[in-house]
Amino acid sequence: MPRVSEAHLAARRQQILDAAARCFVRNGFHQTSMQDVIKEAGLSVGAFYRYFKSKNELITAIAGTKIGQVTSVLDDLLTEDPMPPLTTIIERVLEIVDTNVGEGGPVRIAVQVWGEAVHDAEVGAVVAEIYGRVRGRAVKMAERAKTTGQLPPDADAEGVGAALFGLIQGYILQRILVGETDRQSYVAGVRALLAAE
Repeated sequence: MPRVSEAHLAARRQQILDAAARCFVRNGFHQTSMQDVIKEAGLSVGAFYRYFKSKNELITAIAGTKIGQVTSVLDDLLTEDPMPPLTTIIERVLEIVDTNVGEGGPVRIAVQVWGEAVHDAEVGAVVAEIYGRVRGRAVKMAERAKTTGQLPPDADAEGVGAALFGLIQGYILQRILVGETDRQSYVAGVRALLAAE
């Protein structure tokens, strides 16, 4: 039997993740069965289960990929010298959100996963780990902002990092639950709040 290439395995895995994302966005996390994803991917049951054993594994893979994009951008921004203003960093992350928030976008799945994390300990642990990485980057940015004078020297970097992370999540929720939220207006509001102190 011929050996399957790594490229083929990666392509098949991505095929499954794309199918799962379409199903989750279309029908919701709870209303999507593994059989729905298998059918959407156009695979046999055996081929599918070679890659993923549960919906939770699918969610972990989808979330990990998208959060990896965000952490990569944040890591790049952390290496810039001087580091951009915190509001510029927020705006760049929100650009990623806007790119991925459309009808079939994975950001819509994120909100479903947040809800599921409240009831499912396994999903909750995955969410805490994945989003903890983003918040960790935000804390590093706050620490660096303190050393460059963007923040007061006595600012609590953990608190600032948590607030930065919350601003991103708040934007996501408003985009999905309230409707069109203008990124430039949102960032201008953040700037105004920071200047109000």
